[in-house]
Amino acid sequence: MTNTTKQALEESLKRMMLKKPLDKIVIRDITEDCGISRMAFYYHFKDIYDLIEWACIEDASKALQGKKTYDTWQEGLLQIFEAVLENKPFILNAYRCISRDQMERFLFQLTYELIRGVVDEQSAGAAISEEDKAFIADFYKYSFVGIVLDWIRQGMTADYKALTEKISTTMRGNVANSIHNFLEDI
Repeated sequence: MTNTTKQALEESLKRMMLKKPLDKIVIRDITEDCGISRMAFYYHFKDIYDLIEWACIEDASKALQGKKTYDTWQEGLLQIFEAVLENKPFILNAYRCISRDQMERFLFQLTYELIRGVVDEQSAGAAISEEDKAFIADFYKYSFVGIVLDWIRQGMTADYKALTEKISTTMRGNVANSIHNFLEDI
């Protein structure tokens, strides 16, 4: 039941964001559309921005299921782009209305999980610290997020498949090389 309510709130917010800017939507609009009380909203979320973050993470998590390995990370990144594009009006409205920090935090969380899965797989059996693995994942996370934010800021018009291919070409072998370089420093 809890996820059903959250999903209903998400769907309502997305419908409303097709009609008006996020900063013009109030919790009452969402709860009336869903037929639930304000108290039910606050049971699940602290505010509208919390709902937005949950919706973005939920959508992205579905897109990334099982795509956190070296062989599948490119497909995972492609699915992130597709999930963002599928929700283009919602994402563009949110991008214009929420702080860059909030948007970055969501994207950082999403891409870190994708990259960290690759780092963990590539470093299996290696004597590399958790701190160094986190650093490697963070390093690549910032690159990915910068590219995705630029793509969103530019209206999502660039070919995301070509962007994914360029990222893949740039990354080919680099995670393993980074791990190897950290092992040499030990």
